[in-house]
Amino acid sequence: MSTTTGQTRTLPVIALAALVVGSMVGAGVFSLPSTFGAATGVIGSLVAWALAGFGMLCFALLLQRLAVRKADLDAGIFAYAKAGFGEYPGFLSAFGYWASACAGNVTYWVLICSTVGAVIPALGDGATPLAILVSSIGTWAFFFMIRRGIRQAAIANVVVTVAKTVPLLTFLLIVVFVGFDPAIFAANLWGGDGTPDLGAIAGQIGSTLLLTVFVFLGIEGASVYSRLARTRRDVGRATVMGFLGVLLLFVAVTFLPYGVMTREELGALREPSVGGVLQAVVGDWGAWLIGIGLIVSVLGAYLAWTLMAAEVLFAAARDGVVPKSFTHLNGFGVADRSLLWSTLLVQALLVLVAFSEDAFTLAYSLCSSLCLISYFLSAAYGFKLETKWGDDPGGRSRGGLALGILATVYTLFLLIAGGAEYLLVSFLILVPGTALYAAARRQRGLAVFRRRDLVVFVLLAVAAVAALVALLTGFIVI
Repeated sequence: MSTTTGQTRTLPVIALAALVVGSMVGAGVFSLPSTFGAATGVIGSLVAWALAGFGMLCFALLLQRLAVRKADLDAGIFAYAKAGFGEYPGFLSAFGYWASACAGNVTYWVLICSTVGAVIPALGDGATPLAILVSSIGTWAFFFMIRRGIRQAAIANVVVTVAKTVPLLTFLLIVVFVGFDPAIFAANLWGGDGTPDLGAIAGQIGSTLLLTVFVFLGIEGASVYSRLARTRRDVGRATVMGFLGVLLLFVAVTFLPYGVMTREELGALREPSVGGVLQAVVGDWGAWLIGIGLIVSVLGAYLAWTLMAAEVLFAAARDGVVPKSFTHLNGFGVADRSLLWSTLLVQALLVLVAFSEDAFTLAYSLCSSLCLISYFLSAAYGFKLETKWGDDPGGRSRGGLALGILATVYTLFLLIAGGAEYLLVSFLILVPGTALYAAARRQRGLAVFRRRDLVVFVLLAVAAVAALVALLTGFIVI
């Protein structure tokens, strides 16, 4: 790929949509039958997906609206935080999103090794010495592949996205035409003894709603690559296309197993539970098929998130919130220094999680908390644009205001519901990372903080100290 601006806008809408799908369809989809089966029945699942789908659809439509309305902001969703609230919030959004992508990539290696660990015991739960070694080799293998070209890696992502959906589509077709039993489905409607109980459903919904929100992480994939899109409208189209396709897939994978096994049987399945459902219908080869699909899916998601992590630092450097050195492009048009730093952070986190009590939970929870900061700031900017505090009065509308309110409230709910302890721990990453922001400001001959930004930094620093004390005293365990 050429490094010139005029020639970098080469990704078609299908490739952008594949990046959205590749980012969202990871390991989570393969665990939906058991996680929902353990918590609720068909009705509870339906309501939970309706609420989660509506909230994320509002966010997807908001991103689509921002992509067109603010076509000059092509540094990704973190550019909205800077435009709406200043350079330091913009840095926090960008750096937090970058760290989130790297933490998410750690979860993929843990899942791959733990899955193969059923055959090779030395890999254990994905955090044993051998697992860390295997994960490290894989991490650097992806580094050398991606540094040979973003376009080539994006095309590879399209291929992987198609490949990893084949086992899932096979699963759906077999369940629909071979394994589905309407009588079992009817017995699972209310998630209890088969009788309607709205009070019980409300409790079940509360326990399942949080299960749905985290599988949507990655919806902003096309926005991150907005600088490479052929047109700005393609960014919004790809976001909505990818979201709707993934939502339908998630809902189908959740509902159809209720027609194969009882809710209790679904809840007792080991992961990946999709494999357990298919095994109950066709035998052992079904579990093997899904196991292979899980590994391909996770590798595809890893590829998509590695691409995004490097792109985030590149865009943030181009936007001036991290040092300009991160804009360096190699001969293949890849921001190789950003890619290198991303790979180094993944490597460091791989070593860190080896000492945690639950490697997957630590990496996954940090990923979610850090990413949701960017989501909330982007939604808040969309809301601000529709008010008198916005900088574009000509584009305001009542529909846009309603969309901004809904997306802001929903993302704030996700941020709070994600867990205060992991939000606190995330500040241990954001506060030291501010050194990059300080270096970028000095590079531009500017004071490190304005008064308002200094207040934000001090509050974050206090929260980070509190998190450190909580970790050292055992109040927070990771």
